[in-house]
Amino acid sequence: MKRFLSFALAAALLGSGVAHAEPLRDNELKISAPSAVLLEKATGELLYEKGAHERRAPASVTKVMTLLLIIEDLESGKIALGDTVTASARAASFGGSCVYLEEGEQMSVDEMLKCIAVVSANDCAVAMAEHLCGTEEVFVERMNRRAAELGMNESRFTNCTGLFEDPEHYTTAWDVALMSRELISHDLIKNYTTIWMDSIRGGAFGLSNTNKLVFWYPGCTGLKTGYTAGAMYCLAATAERDGVEYIAVIMHGDSIESRNADAKALLNYAFANYTLVSLPEGEALGEAAVEYGKSASVPLALGEGGASLLVGKGGGDCSFSRELKEPQSAPLHAGDPVGELIVTRGGQEIARRELVAAADVERISFWGILASLAGSLVGL
Repeated sequence: MKRFLSFALAAALLGSGVAHAEPLRDNELKISAPSAVLLEKATGELLYEKGAHERRAPASVTKVMTLLLIIEDLESGKIALGDTVTASARAASFGGSCVYLEEGEQMSVDEMLKCIAVVSANDCAVAMAEHLCGTEEVFVERMNRRAAELGMNESRFTNCTGLFEDPEHYTTAWDVALMSRELISHDLIKNYTTIWMDSIRGGAFGLSNTNKLVFWYPGCTGLKTGYTAGAMYCLAATAERDGVEYIAVIMHGDSIESRNADAKALLNYAFANYTLVSLPEGEALGEAAVEYGKSASVPLALGEGGASLLVGKGGGDCSFSRELKEPQSAPLHAGDPVGELIVTRGGQEIARRELVAAADVERISFWGILASLAGSLVGL
């Protein structure tokens, strides 16, 4: 038997579209690049795709993964921003986008990170790879392991820069969106990817961001540009307004101008048409009754899917109700599914989210169950 427990949780949403709608295709939003993806950060909702799973060379967008591993090591305490990094002869030999490190030159992790994020410095990327893992080859193994953990099943890295044309070094627009989403979940990186102009070596060497959207697109938070003759013009662009952040990935664009125009078109579409709504959490979700437990009820929590919902703009309120499985019998463990949160608007269901037990509930003893049954028989 199931019961519906409606409760007065209404949010003034601007949304009118159905959550988890099919993403737009190219005949609905014209993007010149052959591969592109538009993703919302908090929910992971896919809003647009074109050639999303076509294998392509990523050029320096490769460094999204390089930056992610650096940031994760910083936040885990393995390294610190003030640590000194010494450039090897190999790191100093790298050309392309670089800051012309000299063999033996020392910079802090903070400076190295800034150079990679702002000017896509290949020499600094290699220096950091060697600093973290001893060799770039070992670092690349870490890159591929992390890619697998993120579900980047269409990617393979052979270097940490993307500088070299290598048929075994590839990814897809979808995979770039996945690793970009993971990177911007670390607020620390935005201290670097939002820099427009800066300098190193005591002001002697200027830095100007290769991502021009940082300067002229409102809310831009990054993220990474790339170009080689084979990869053409690539970009993972991120922007945030009013608490909503989107990721636009462009691969194999014809020019910097077309690449930026495509990213801007995707971001403009997202900001104009969608808004993010917070789902009820904690006490607002209430409790579920439990039979034969040391506690008569268990608090509820949202399961997988996060505490936000992306909906289309356009008017109307959303309401929430619970559909609970009954009866709930102890023992229960935190995370056990107990029902669903139902999101409706205008009388239509637009989404469901799993509800789980937020705590453990131990089962009472056999004698306790007998006492409970006896009490119910005599009306106690």
